[in-house]
Amino acid sequence: METHVTDAPQLYLMTPAGAQASTLSPMLGEVLDRFPVACLRIRGGAEEDELGRLADLAREIAHARDVAVVIDDHVRLAQRHGLDGVHLTDGARGVRDARKELGADAIVGAFCGVSRHDGINAGEAGADYVSFGPVGDTALGRGGPAPLDLFQWWSEMIEIPVVAEGAITRELITGLSPITDFIAIGAEIWAEKDPAKALEGLWG
Repeated sequence: METHVTDAPQLYLMTPAGAQASTLSPMLGEVLDRFPVACLRIRGGAEEDELGRLADLAREIAHARDVAVVIDDHVRLAQRHGLDGVHLTDGARGVRDARKELGADAIVGAFCGVSRHDGINAGEAGADYVSFGPVGDTALGRGGPAPLDLFQWWSEMIEIPVVAEGAITRELITGLSPITDFIAIGAEIWAEKDPAKALEGLWG
């Protein structure tokens, strides 16, 4: 998670929210074999036991392919299951505590909605990357969508890598590519019958 904006953003893959480890396993392996994923993020939404199983599965599949793994919010699960870090979904608030718990080498990312102010605070608190979104049209965001000029400003003014996420389309990828380090894709592909094929249609 160390690059800063080039013309080709890296792929940041998210598991489906509430995923079952047994269902996800074959699909995840196929996607990671076919696409150069920079980071895999385990979404929340499942019971802790199932998240633990998912963490073990994701770590095994991803680490075999040199892909880092982070998990939404669960610092203890990240520690317990040997993950590379956490993705905090509430902006800058938990960044310092997560860094203290996980140490300097862990990945700590922060989702900051559409708030430039939150993003700056997260960076100052020690986040390795900041994520903004949703960038596409969806009812799931808080105050979205995140405008392209937010990413433009960030890429020009701030050194910390930036991730775009939420309702990603091929058209948005084209617009985001020169101004974003990572593009996060998850729900856009997992609802499809063939997730790898769906990702190919988006990512090319």
